[in-house]
Amino acid sequence: MTTTPAEAERASSPPHRSAAPLVRVLSAELRWVLRRPRNLLALLLVAALPVLIGTAIVLGGSPPPGHGPPVLSSVAGNGLMLPVATLVLAQNLLLPLIAAMVAADALAGESSHGTLRGLLLAPVGRVRLVWVKAFGVLAMTVLAVAVIVVSGTITGLVAFGGDGLVTLSGTTLPLGEALGRVALAAGWSAIQMLAVGAVALAISSTTEHPLVVLAVILGSLIVFGVLGAIPALEWLQPVLITTGWSSVVDVLRDPILAENLLTGLWRAGCYVLIGISATIARMTTRDI
Repeated sequence: MTTTPAEAERASSPPHRSAAPLVRVLSAELRWVLRRPRNLLALLLVAALPVLIGTAIVLGGSPPPGHGPPVLSSVAGNGLMLPVATLVLAQNLLLPLIAAMVAADALAGESSHGTLRGLLLAPVGRVRLVWVKAFGVLAMTVLAVAVIVVSGTITGLVAFGGDGLVTLSGTTLPLGEALGRVALAAGWSAIQMLAVGAVALAISSTTEHPLVVLAVILGSLIVFGVLGAIPALEWLQPVLITTGWSSVVDVLRDPILAENLLTGLWRAGCYVLIGISATIARMTTRDI
Protein backbone atom coordinates (compact mmCIF):
# COMPACT_ATOMS: atom_id res chain seq x y z
CA MET A 1 0.00 0.00 0.00
CA THR A 2 1.49 3.32 -1.06
CA THR A 3 1.31 6.52 0.97
CA THR A 4 0.97 10.01 -0.33
CA PRO A 5 3.65 12.65 0.40
CA ALA A 6 1.26 14.46 2.75
CA GLU A 7 0.64 11.29 4.78
CA ALA A 8 4.36 10.58 4.96
CA GLU A 9 5.01 14.11 6.23
CA ARG A 10 2.37 13.78 8.92
CA ALA A 11 3.78 10.42 9.99
CA SER A 12 7.32 11.80 10.31
CA SER A 13 6.33 14.97 12.21
CA PRO A 14 6.48 14.90 16.04
CA PRO A 15 3.17 14.47 17.85
CA HIS A 16 1.38 17.66 18.83
CA ARG A 17 1.62 18.51 22.51
CA SER A 18 -1.38 20.15 24.04
CA ALA A 19 -0.82 22.82 26.66
CA ALA A 20 -1.00 21.77 30.27
CA PRO A 21 -4.34 22.70 31.91
CA LEU A 22 -4.09 26.10 33.55
CA VAL A 23 -5.80 25.03 36.78
CA ARG A 24 -3.41 22.11 37.20
CA VAL A 25 -0.37 24.32 36.60
CA LEU A 26 -1.56 26.99 39.03
CA SER A 27 -2.39 24.45 41.73
CA ALA A 28 1.01 22.81 41.27
CA GLU A 29 2.73 26.19 41.62
CA LEU A 30 0.71 26.99 44.74
CA ARG A 31 1.61 23.65 46.32
CA TRP A 32 5.27 24.22 45.42
CA VAL A 33 5.27 27.65 47.06
CA LEU A 34 3.48 26.57 50.23
CA ARG A 35 5.60 23.45 50.74
CA ARG A 36 8.94 25.23 50.79
CA PRO A 37 10.25 25.18 54.39
CA ARG A 38 11.56 28.76 54.27
CA ASN A 39 8.18 30.04 53.06
CA LEU A 40 6.44 28.25 55.92
CA LEU A 41 9.01 29.69 58.32
CA ALA A 42 8.35 33.17 56.94
CA LEU A 43 4.61 32.74 57.52
CA LEU A 44 5.29 31.59 61.07
CA LEU A 45 7.46 34.66 61.63
CA VAL A 46 4.83 37.13 60.39
CA ALA A 47 2.20 35.36 62.50
CA ALA A 48 4.38 35.80 65.58
CA LEU A 49 5.20 39.46 64.92
CA PRO A 50 1.86 40.94 66.11
CA VAL A 51 2.01 38.71 69.20
CA LEU A 52 5.50 39.99 70.04
CA ILE A 53 4.49 43.62 69.49
CA GLY A 54 1.30 43.21 71.52
CA THR A 55 3.19 41.50 74.35
CA ALA A 56 5.80 44.27 74.40
CA ILE A 57 3.08 46.93 74.64
CA VAL A 58 1.27 45.06 77.41
CA LEU A 59 4.47 44.66 79.44
CA GLY A 60 6.13 47.99 78.70
CA GLY A 61 3.27 50.26 77.65
CA SER A 62 2.76 52.14 74.41
CA PRO A 63 5.74 54.12 73.11
CA PRO A 64 5.42 57.87 73.64
CA PRO A 65 4.50 60.07 70.67
CA GLY A 66 7.45 60.61 68.36
CA HIS A 67 8.91 57.16 69.01
CA GLY A 68 7.95 54.79 66.20
CA PRO A 69 4.89 55.01 63.94
CA PRO A 70 2.12 57.23 65.39
CA VAL A 71 -0.34 54.37 65.11
CA LEU A 72 1.78 52.30 67.51
CA SER A 73 1.14 54.68 70.39
CA SER A 74 -2.62 54.27 69.91
CA VAL A 75 -2.71 50.47 70.32
CA ALA A 76 -3.27 50.34 74.08
CA GLY A 77 -7.00 50.05 74.71
CA ASN A 78 -7.61 50.06 70.95
CA GLY A 79 -6.95 46.50 69.84
CA LEU A 80 -7.80 46.88 66.15
CA MET A 81 -4.93 49.32 65.79
CA LEU A 82 -2.46 46.45 66.29
CA PRO A 83 -2.82 44.75 62.87
CA VAL A 84 -2.33 48.05 61.02
CA ALA A 85 0.60 49.01 63.25
CA THR A 86 2.19 45.65 62.51
CA LEU A 87 1.69 46.18 58.78
CA VAL A 88 3.42 49.56 59.00
CA LEU A 89 6.44 47.94 60.65
CA ALA A 90 6.52 44.78 58.52
CA GLN A 91 6.24 46.48 55.15
CA ASN A 92 9.53 48.31 55.69
CA LEU A 93 11.58 45.11 55.50
CA LEU A 94 9.91 41.82 56.39
CA LEU A 95 7.13 41.76 53.78
CA PRO A 96 9.39 42.98 50.92
CA LEU A 97 11.88 40.28 51.92
CA ILE A 98 9.18 37.61 51.64
CA ALA A 99 8.01 38.90 48.25
CA ALA A 100 11.60 39.03 46.96
CA MET A 101 12.38 35.57 48.33
CA VAL A 102 9.45 33.93 46.55
CA ALA A 103 10.22 35.77 43.30
CA ALA A 104 13.87 34.74 43.54
CA ASP A 105 12.90 31.09 43.91
CA ALA A 106 10.34 31.36 41.12
CA LEU A 107 12.79 31.81 38.21
CA ALA A 108 16.37 32.14 39.45
CA GLY A 109 15.94 29.26 41.87
CA GLU A 110 14.32 27.04 39.26
CA SER A 111 17.07 27.90 36.80
CA SER A 112 19.86 27.14 39.28
CA HIS A 113 18.36 23.71 39.97
CA GLY A 114 17.84 22.99 36.27
CA THR A 115 14.08 22.55 36.62
CA LEU A 116 13.06 25.61 34.61
CA ARG A 117 13.62 23.78 31.33
CA GLY A 118 11.47 20.93 32.58
CA LEU A 119 8.59 23.32 33.21
CA LEU A 120 8.71 24.45 29.58
CA LEU A 121 8.51 20.78 28.52
CA ALA A 122 5.29 20.32 30.56
CA PRO A 123 4.39 21.97 28.11
CA VAL A 124 3.96 25.49 29.46
CA GLY A 125 4.65 28.42 27.15
CA ARG A 126 7.13 31.04 28.28
CA VAL A 127 4.60 33.83 28.65
CA ARG A 128 2.25 31.49 30.46
CA LEU A 129 5.11 30.45 32.72
CA VAL A 130 5.66 34.08 33.73
CA TRP A 131 2.00 34.47 34.71
CA VAL A 132 2.11 31.20 36.67
CA LYS A 133 5.17 32.35 38.59
CA ALA A 134 3.56 35.76 39.16
CA PHE A 135 0.55 33.94 40.59
CA GLY A 136 2.83 32.17 43.06
CA VAL A 137 4.34 35.48 44.16
CA LEU A 138 0.87 36.99 44.48
CA ALA A 139 -0.43 34.07 46.53
CA MET A 140 2.46 34.14 48.99
CA THR A 141 2.38 37.93 49.33
CA VAL A 142 -1.36 38.06 49.99
CA LEU A 143 -1.10 35.14 52.39
CA ALA A 144 1.69 36.81 54.37
CA VAL A 145 -0.32 40.03 54.70
CA ALA A 146 -3.45 38.07 55.64
CA VAL A 147 -1.58 36.14 58.34
CA ILE A 148 -0.34 39.42 59.87
CA VAL A 149 -3.84 40.90 59.86
CA VAL A 150 -5.56 37.84 61.31
CA SER A 151 -2.90 37.33 63.97
CA GLY A 152 -2.84 41.04 64.78
CA THR A 153 -6.63 41.29 65.01
CA ILE A 154 -6.92 38.30 67.34
CA THR A 155 -3.99 39.44 69.47
CA GLY A 156 -5.27 43.01 69.64
CA LEU A 157 -8.79 42.04 70.69
CA VAL A 158 -7.52 39.55 73.27
CA ALA A 159 -4.81 41.77 74.73
CA PHE A 160 -6.43 45.20 74.49
CA GLY A 161 -10.11 44.52 73.93
CA GLY A 162 -12.45 47.00 72.35
CA ASP A 163 -15.74 46.65 70.52
CA GLY A 164 -14.77 49.14 67.84
CA LEU A 165 -11.94 51.37 66.69
CA VAL A 166 -10.95 54.82 67.88
CA THR A 167 -9.57 56.43 64.72
CA LEU A 168 -6.58 58.73 64.52
CA SER A 169 -9.10 61.54 64.06
CA GLY A 170 -10.65 60.81 67.44
CA THR A 171 -13.94 59.32 66.25
CA THR A 172 -15.14 55.84 67.14
CA LEU A 173 -16.10 53.27 64.50
CA PRO A 174 -18.30 50.22 65.20
CA LEU A 175 -16.71 46.77 65.01
CA GLY A 176 -17.96 45.95 61.51
CA GLU A 177 -16.71 49.17 59.96
CA ALA A 178 -13.48 48.91 61.92
CA LEU A 179 -12.78 45.46 60.52
CA GLY A 180 -13.49 46.86 57.06
CA ARG A 181 -10.85 49.53 57.61
CA VAL A 182 -8.33 46.87 58.67
CA ALA A 183 -9.15 44.81 55.57
CA LEU A 184 -8.70 47.92 53.41
CA ALA A 185 -5.27 48.51 54.94
CA ALA A 186 -4.35 44.89 54.28
CA GLY A 187 -5.38 45.07 50.63
CA TRP A 188 -3.48 48.31 50.09
CA SER A 189 -0.34 46.92 51.70
CA ALA A 190 -0.58 43.69 49.68
CA ILE A 191 -0.62 45.66 46.42
CA GLN A 192 2.51 47.56 47.49
CA MET A 193 4.29 44.30 48.24
CA LEU A 194 3.11 42.83 44.94
CA ALA A 195 4.91 45.70 43.21
CA VAL A 196 8.10 44.66 45.01
CA GLY A 197 7.49 41.06 43.96
CA ALA A 198 7.00 42.06 40.31
CA VAL A 199 10.31 43.93 40.25
CA ALA A 200 12.03 41.02 42.01
CA LEU A 201 10.56 38.63 39.42
CA ALA A 202 12.05 40.73 36.62
CA ILE A 203 15.46 40.59 38.29
CA SER A 204 15.01 36.86 38.90
CA SER A 205 14.56 36.30 35.17
CA THR A 206 18.06 37.68 34.47
CA THR A 207 20.10 35.51 36.84
CA GLU A 208 20.53 31.98 38.12
CA HIS A 209 21.43 33.06 41.64
CA PRO A 210 18.50 33.75 44.01
CA LEU A 211 20.75 35.59 46.47
CA VAL A 212 21.44 38.20 43.79
CA VAL A 213 17.72 39.00 43.67
CA LEU A 214 17.50 39.37 47.44
CA ALA A 215 20.61 41.55 47.54
CA VAL A 216 19.36 43.86 44.79
CA ILE A 217 15.90 44.26 46.31
CA LEU A 218 17.06 44.83 49.87
CA GLY A 219 19.86 47.13 48.72
CA SER A 220 17.38 49.11 46.62
CA LEU A 221 15.00 49.49 49.55
CA ILE A 222 17.82 50.88 51.70
CA VAL A 223 18.94 53.26 48.95
CA PHE A 224 15.37 54.41 48.29
CA GLY A 225 14.90 55.06 52.00
CA VAL A 226 18.02 57.21 52.08
CA LEU A 227 17.06 59.10 48.93
CA GLY A 228 13.57 59.72 50.28
CA ALA A 229 15.01 61.32 53.41
CA ILE A 230 17.08 63.91 51.54
CA PRO A 231 15.07 67.15 51.09
CA ALA A 232 17.09 68.18 48.02
CA LEU A 233 15.87 65.03 46.22
CA GLU A 234 12.20 65.63 46.88
CA TRP A 235 11.60 65.74 43.11
CA LEU A 236 12.72 62.10 42.92
CA GLN A 237 10.39 60.77 45.60
CA PRO A 238 7.28 60.27 43.40
CA VAL A 239 9.07 57.54 41.40
CA LEU A 240 10.53 55.65 44.37
CA ILE A 241 8.66 52.44 45.11
CA THR A 242 8.89 53.01 48.87
CA THR A 243 7.36 56.49 48.76
CA GLY A 244 4.09 56.72 50.63
CA TRP A 245 4.16 53.29 52.27
CA SER A 246 3.33 54.95 55.59
CA SER A 247 0.11 56.24 53.99
CA VAL A 248 -1.55 52.96 54.95
CA VAL A 249 -2.44 54.59 58.29
CA ASP A 250 -4.72 57.00 56.41
CA VAL A 251 -7.38 54.29 56.40
CA LEU A 252 -7.59 54.86 60.17
CA ARG A 253 -8.67 58.47 59.79
CA ASP A 254 -12.24 59.66 59.63
CA PRO A 255 -12.91 60.39 56.88
CA ILE A 256 -10.29 58.36 55.00
CA LEU A 257 -7.60 60.48 53.35
CA ALA A 258 -7.80 58.92 49.92
CA GLU A 259 -5.35 61.06 47.95
CA ASN A 260 -2.14 59.46 49.18
CA LEU A 261 -3.70 56.00 49.09
CA LEU A 262 -4.76 56.37 45.46
CA THR A 263 -1.36 57.77 44.51
CA GLY A 264 0.28 54.78 46.15
CA LEU A 265 -1.96 52.39 44.24
CA TRP A 266 -1.14 54.14 40.96
CA ARG A 267 2.61 53.96 41.69
CA ALA A 268 2.42 50.29 42.66
CA GLY A 269 0.39 49.49 39.54
CA CYS A 270 3.06 51.09 37.36
CA TYR A 271 5.77 49.01 39.02
CA VAL A 272 3.73 45.82 38.58
CA LEU A 273 3.23 46.59 34.88
CA ILE A 274 6.92 47.39 34.37
CA GLY A 275 8.08 44.33 36.31
CA ILE A 276 5.80 41.84 34.56
CA SER A 277 6.52 43.35 31.12
CA ALA A 278 10.28 43.17 31.71
CA THR A 279 9.98 39.57 32.90
CA ILE A 280 8.00 38.54 29.81
CA ALA A 281 10.45 40.33 27.50
CA ARG A 282 13.39 38.58 29.14
CA MET A 283 11.82 35.11 29.28
CA THR A 284 10.73 35.13 25.64
CA THR A 285 14.30 35.87 24.48
CA ARG A 286 16.28 33.96 27.11
CA ASP A 287 18.14 30.80 26.19
CA ILE A 288 17.06 28.25 28.79
